[in-house]
Amino acid sequence: MTLHFLAGELRERAVGCRVEKIHQPAKDELVLQLRSRTSTGRLFLSASANSPRVHFTAQAPENPASPPMLCMLLRKHLGGAIITDVQQSGLDRVLNLHFSATDELGDKTTFTLAAEIMAKHSNLILINAEGTIVDAVKRIDASQSSVRLIQPGLPYEAPPRQAKLSLLQEGVSAVLSTVRVLPELTLSAALLRSLEGASPLICRELASETTGEDIPVAQMDEATFARLENRLDALKNQLLAGESAPTLLLDETEKPVDFSFRDITQYGFARQGRAVADYSFLLDNFYRERDRIDRTRQRSADLSKLLSNATARTARKLDIQRAELAQSTDRERLRVCAELITANQHRLEKGAPFYDLENYYEENAILRIPANPALSPAANAQKYYKDYRKAKTAQEKLTELIVQGEAELQYLETVTDALQRAAGFAEITAIREELSLAGYCKRRTQDKKKIKEKPLPPLRYVSADGFEILVGRNNLQNDQLSLKQAKKQDLWLHTQKYPGSHVIIVSENREIPETTLREAAEIAAWHSKARDSAQVPVDCTPARKLIKPAGARPGKVIYHSYNTVWVTPRERSSE
Repeated sequence: MTLHFLAGELRERAVGCRVEKIHQPAKDELVLQLRSRTSTGRLFLSASANSPRVHFTAQAPENPASPPMLCMLLRKHLGGAIITDVQQSGLDRVLNLHFSATDELGDKTTFTLAAEIMAKHSNLILINAEGTIVDAVKRIDASQSSVRLIQPGLPYEAPPRQAKLSLLQEGVSAVLSTVRVLPELTLSAALLRSLEGASPLICRELASETTGEDIPVAQMDEATFARLENRLDALKNQLLAGESAPTLLLDETEKPVDFSFRDITQYGFARQGRAVADYSFLLDNFYRERDRIDRTRQRSADLSKLLSNATARTARKLDIQRAELAQSTDRERLRVCAELITANQHRLEKGAPFYDLENYYEENAILRIPANPALSPAANAQKYYKDYRKAKTAQEKLTELIVQGEAELQYLETVTDALQRAAGFAEITAIREELSLAGYCKRRTQDKKKIKEKPLPPLRYVSADGFEILVGRNNLQNDQLSLKQAKKQDLWLHTQKYPGSHVIIVSENREIPETTLREAAEIAAWHSKARDSAQVPVDCTPARKLIKPAGARPGKVIYHSYNTVWVTPRERSSE
């Protein structure tokens, strides 16, 4: 049903537009750059299992250095084409974009780009004028499906329709009749099984408006069915009239958790509804963070695996070293045994399995010391001395190695956090370069050619008071920002006990107001591992008080005097 209203919006904005450019930022995403006589826009299409959709976007997704083969094919057929219509198949989750194009001979032809928005079965399929599949984002062969094949050259078949009733084609009475024969189900479940194009959210909302709570159909009386009929009539009229109110549902932290084409009241005060301008804006905002995570996961799979293995390896090594350190704490007993044997060797004989000697360290209490019968008392004493010196050296070395291991583990955690928050190819490439400099991986051949490229600048924000706020994107940039770029009077912020970015408030010799400090703290919390937490502690101190320990890894600084601000992370738009 949401797609029904979105199709109307796309029809109004896209029909008549010419395709200027085509990009494929990810394997299951397409962006069509459109131009009309009066405006331009980016039409975004996704067949991602987590976020399939079609809408105009204000974002400019970062594209790979070389376009994939499918992108080149689409440029060949749809480059310069004009969108002639946008159609939905009933209330099903299939949107067809029709194009008027020119073939290689200069003759007019038509193409259809079918956007099938069906969770893990989502797809984007290009179909020619004869109804034949040209290609698709996801090719489906017989090993993947026995129902429907998606391969170039095969005739296109629409997805099989569900056995549900469409309010655009059927009367409300037919829906009520279907609901009545499902007495064992709750009302929302019965509506979900009966209504085409209705989401679980809308079905729960209809049930809430009808009964106040989601009761079984068997408990509904005729008055309740009459109320349900009124609700369904109103919904049908809304669909026919094309009148809707695109709404984002927000949780208590103002994070989008759902969306709808109408106001939602079933959650009471637990969810806040926010009306937005149009469906493209709604979907762009709802899926933005989820898409960033998916893209990062796809583009950095090798780095994620490398960091995971390095973290696990370092943690195992630390466990072994700590266990060995615990064993070395018994070295004083070894020294005492050696001294007692040496002091009494004149009365000890070779061949004894143990020596019972007075321990003058414990009021001459008898101490039984195990001995090697094959060695003389002097040799047994030397063996205990040797074990003592070995344990003492082990403790010194192990203590040093454990400190180094803990620092490495902390560093790997900061790199992992930065990778999870990376927003594009450039940031992932910068992290890859950092890891190669640290010796965790080899630099790729193509990366070697890019060494002289201008590095990414820090993220830049401007507070409500007009202060510039800078955020490091990775550990190398954190060092550059905090230790070289920041002036002595600038204020430095970082989440307490959480890995995250270094944040600098550029003071320009002005006093930093409390409002700017809180904004910067919220930004620091957002750009950290504590992004999804509440009441995050953020330390702040003048940049002049930062100290870089000798030999410390990138991003590591220490400070002794600071203030702490407790904030809830909040996303803001960078410039």
